[in-house]
Amino acid sequence: MWNFAAGEVRLGAAETKNGKARVFPMNALPELAALMNEQRANTERLEREQSRIIVHVFHRAGEPIRCFGDAWATACKKAGKPALLVHDLRRSAARRMVLAGVPQPVAMKLLGHLTPSIFLRYAIVSDADLAEGVAKLARRQAPSR
Repeated sequence: MWNFAAGEVRLGAAETKNGKARVFPMNALPELAALMNEQRANTERLEREQSRIIVHVFHRAGEPIRCFGDAWATACKKAGKPALLVHDLRRSAARRMVLAGVPQPVAMKLLGHLTPSIFLRYAIVSDADLAEGVAKLARRQAPSR
């Protein structure tokens, strides 16, 4: 459930794969908050036009989206990423959180991972990450002048 007044997304236990409720503070990411507020404004406009309440933030003309496979494929193709899977975004999020220095327990909670082993499957390590790790070690071991 989107709580625009509080600036957060709340997923109830019944809405998550692992059965654990969680919260995502969308206002902490201004680009996301702007996108979500724009979508909400569009929905409110449609509510006025149709004289009804639309409970879903994302919908098709006010009706719930049941399947978005074709729309996803079209969007990915237009973005030049035809092989992108929805699940790839979760991996990207885990990687970006690690690179940003988000503590692992916080990243796990945001992503809904219950165990470190599951989180580590998503936290992709690139060759550039390995090189940066060695460079950090070298800087630490360099004699101070």
